[in-house]
This record gives sequence, C-alpha cells and structure tokens, in this order.
Amino acid sequence: MSGNSWLHYLKKLKPYNIQKGLRYLKHYGPKEFWIRLCERMEPEEVPYGPWFESHRPSPEELERQRKKKWKNPLLISVAVPAWQTPPGFLEQMIRSVKEQTYPHWELCIANAGGEKEMEQVLARYAAEDARIRVKNLGGNLGIAGNTNEALAMARGDFVGLLDHDDLLAPQALFRIAEVLTADAQADAVYTDEDKVTTDLTEHFQPHFKPDFNLDLLRSNNYITHFFVVRKWLAETAGGFRKEFDGAQDYDFIFRCTEGAKKVLHVPEVLYHWRTHKASTADNPASKMYAFEAGRRAIEAHLARCGQEGTVSLRKDLGFYRVEYPVQGEPLVSILIPNRDQKETLEKCLNSIWEKSTYKNYEILIVENNSSSPEIFHYYREIEKRPGVRILTWKDGFNYSAINNFGEKEAAGDYLLFLNNDVEVINPRWIEELLGNCQRKEVGIVGAKLYYPDDTIQHAGTIIGIGGIAGHAFLNMPRSRTGYLHKASLQMDLSAVTAACMMMKRQVFRQLGGFEERLSVAFNDVDLCLRTVKAGYLVVYNPEVELYHYESKSRGAEDSQEKVRRFQEEIEFMRNRWMDLLKKGDPYYNKNLTLSKWNYSLRP
Repeated sequence: MSGNSWLHYLKKLKPYNIQKGLRYLKHYGPKEFWIRLCERMEPEEVPYGPWFESHRPSPEELERQRKKKWKNPLLISVAVPAWQTPPGFLEQMIRSVKEQTYPHWELCIANAGGEKEMEQVLARYAAEDARIRVKNLGGNLGIAGNTNEALAMARGDFVGLLDHDDLLAPQALFRIAEVLTADAQADAVYTDEDKVTTDLTEHFQPHFKPDFNLDLLRSNNYITHFFVVRKWLAETAGGFRKEFDGAQDYDFIFRCTEGAKKVLHVPEVLYHWRTHKASTADNPASKMYAFEAGRRAIEAHLARCGQEGTVSLRKDLGFYRVEYPVQGEPLVSILIPNRDQKETLEKCLNSIWEKSTYKNYEILIVENNSSSPEIFHYYREIEKRPGVRILTWKDGFNYSAINNFGEKEAAGDYLLFLNNDVEVINPRWIEELLGNCQRKEVGIVGAKLYYPDDTIQHAGTIIGIGGIAGHAFLNMPRSRTGYLHKASLQMDLSAVTAACMMMKRQVFRQLGGFEERLSVAFNDVDLCLRTVKAGYLVVYNPEVELYHYESKSRGAEDSQEKVRRFQEEIEFMRNRWMDLLKKGDPYYNKNLTLSKWNYSLRP
C-alpha cells in the first residue's frame, strides 16, 4: 500500500475505529492483524457501491412485478422480534416491507420493549395496513423467546426472519415467491445480502453465496439473511432455543435445513443488514458468547445427524473448524503416476514417509515409459520397503487410463490420487482426508496446494472460470484467507484437483473411474462432476496442505499435437457439461467473475 493510501486511510479513522483496531490487534496478534488490515485496505476491483446501484431493478421492472397476477399465491409471513428499536430504524424496516412488489405478505412484530414511542409507531402502521400485526409482549423474553412469539403470530405458508433494524429490497418477496411456486419440493430458501451504514447512505461488503452447501454451513452461518422457511417445518423444528442465544438463528437454520426436502437459493442481494457500533456485523469481538453458542449449535447439529466431529473456533470469529475422526484404520491406496523425475518423486515419497502420522497405507507407483537408469535404480530401492509396489503402464501418457489401471491393482477401500510433484506439509493430512471421506454422503475430498513461493495453487475448483474450470484464489499469498475466508474454510465444491484427492473406491467403481477420453486435462473435474451428479459431496479441506511443483512430468502444451488434444478435451467437456456451464457452478455465484480467480464481482 502506498504512503498516500495510508495517509488517506489514517485521516478517515475515528476514535471508535481506532478502538476496534486495537481489539483486533489483541485478538489476532501483530502478524495476522497486519495481513487482515492489508486485505481490508485493498481497493475493490469492481467497486460494490456503483455495482449495487446499477443492479437495482428499475422503476419499470418494479411496476411490472406489482402488476403480476398470482395463481394460488403463497402467503409469506415476515417475523420480526423488536426490542428497544430506535423509532427511525423501526419505521424504515416497516416501510421496506410495505414497499414490496409482492402483495401477499403479513408482517408479524413481537414488541418486547415497553417504550411508548415504539408502541405509537407500531400502532400507527398497524392501523394503516391490516397486513401489519403487532403483539406487545409486556416484557423482554430474550431474542429466542421474542422471535418465537413473532413466529407464533404467523399465518402464512412460509415465514421469513427479519431483524428489527434491517431492510428488505423491494423485490425480495417477489423473487422468493417466484422460486417457491416453481418448485413444490422447496421447504426453505435464502438470498444474498449486503451491509448498509446506519444512515443508509452506503451499501458495502456484499455476501454472494453458493447454493446449499452443508460443509460451508458447518464452517460458518453463511445463510444468515434472508431466510424463509415453510411454516410447518419451522414449528416441527421447534422454533428458536434460548440456550443458543447469540447464535439462535444458526441453530434454527440447522434444524430447518436438516428437515427440508429442498433448500433453494436466490443469488440476488435482497437483504440489507444495518451495521452500527453494538452490532456483531461491525464488531465481532463484542459478542464472544455468540461465537461459543455457534460452536454448540454445530455440535448439536452433528449429534442429530449421527456424525462424530470435533468443533473448534477459528481465529476469524464466527468461523469454525469441524474435524471428523477416522473410523477404524482402513487401508489407503496412494496412486502416483511417474515418468523419470527421480528427484521429484523422491521428495514426494520422503515427505509421505517422514511426516505422515497415519500408517496404514500402500503406495503404488505407476511407471509410465521412463528412460533414465536413475529412476529404475530408485524403484529397486523403494520396492524393498513394505507397502510399496511398482506397476508398469506401457502405453503412452494418459492420466485417466494410468490411474484406472492402478486402481485395479490397489488393495485399499480408499484411493488417494497423488501427483509425483507434491510434497506433504502437515502430518495429519491422511487423517484429514480419510475422516471426511468416510462420511456416508461424501465421495471425494480435496486439498489446499501451494506453489513453492507460498502462493496458492489450488483452493478448490470453480466451474466456468477460464472457460471450463479454474482454481480458486490462484496465486494469492498463503497467509491470506480470501473472500469471506473461503480459501481457509472446509466446504463442498463442484470439483477439486486430483493432484491430491481421496475417493471412496466403491464410488470410483460405481462411476467407472476416470474418463479415458480425457487423457490430460479436466479428467479430475469430470470425475468430480459425475460424483456430484450421483448424489455425493465433493469436499475441499484446507487443513490438508501440500506444496505442488506443477506438472513437471508431462511438460507444457508446446506442440501442435498437444494443443489439438487440449482443444479436443475442452470440446468434450463443453458437450458433456453444457447445461452446467450455461447455468453456472451451484457452489459459486452468478454475480462473481469468471475471468479471475479471486471471487471479485462480475463487471
């Protein structure tokens, strides 16, 4: 950052911001505080403020929505627990509901504050519009109790949760009604959101979310606002629970999504979260109890799902790590294709042998047309070690065929595909992969890979980036966590790289292994997509870290034959996955760019 940028920043600092910075410094320590400060100070590639204004629906579009005639319209109840709400904020919230282009709503406000001015505001709006219903509770029952009172007032088919000082975009309920009426199996829906300053002059920090993502939800409450759920499901789930105050919505969302047939997502900013000094949206460290409640909410969710797991808080408050224990000690078959590259392979194998704490594995080196005497001498050496086998693939290089061949010789129930040009960093890498891969819903687990200069080579794969697929956060410094910490959070994705990828062997066989028509490029992406299509999750686990020295074995696309083959593989992927490429990656967001790898806005 330049000296002028710092000077400009320092001039803008207010006493509150300085106090906030000191709290963060104490929490993170100097090094991590500096990293996060630099991330926050980087200018947006596409500034959100102008982007938001340009993406608002026009007055003509809003009027078109108001004129729509709905056949058998759904009644959507908006539940609001209110307590000591500044009258101005309260009025703005109510007006944001009254201005909805979808008319079939009711606003259910449970007023837990005894302030006369609040009661007067609520009485006036209730008298003006019969859809606005108010219940004065006569006392504060806590956030869970107050919300339950608002939910109990609801008479709609669906109920949405709105904080007493936040705002809905005017098209919010229209967009939600559209998707709910189009899919009878939908039991819940959520939207994208942003933050807005107290005086409503600036929209910032947009949260563009993926479609429903179980492992991301276990990493943080990414759904938050605006969450709308079928009324009977909210009641069946048991409403809000007082023991989770501070994370009561997180706990509620878990219980609702566990019981939902289908959870939908509207990729549009339809909720505006007002921030002010006492808000966790602006000052996370102000409510540590809330983050502890969030940890307990994840633990309770795991228990209901019959899933063992250890939940811990991350340094970034409001974000969590779930570690899944390995069940038993199954054999893991590590498959490594190799051609020459003795020193590269030796570094890879030594890192496995020296660092791995999990011991029940075998290593299958699939030899592919090596010519150097050194590599064959090395093979003879390592074959003396228990659990090492050298297999020979005599045909030309075809990554898919080589690994399919290796799988037939493997003895393990779990396959760990590994490039010869990687180096293990963390000793529990196999346990981290295996604990996830043993989960019944998971088919594949991937890793976080770095270039030797400690920049990111792979933090998951996004469909559509670069045309077919590309790695997220490519070249970002290892110390950084990326957009909403996604480079460092466990989550479900459409694909991960097979440079380090574990897969259930039964799923591999069910799907017929790698597609051999994809000899070099996209074979891992294709296998992952077929795994997702078959109903399994592909999990990105950033706790599995390796260095990746990037495809030394096969070289660059530097001949006409290689370029032609690459183009043919691109065309194959386009034909097989055309619908997905058109619709967009469900684990990404259509508002984010496909020309870069950093989750910046699509211009």
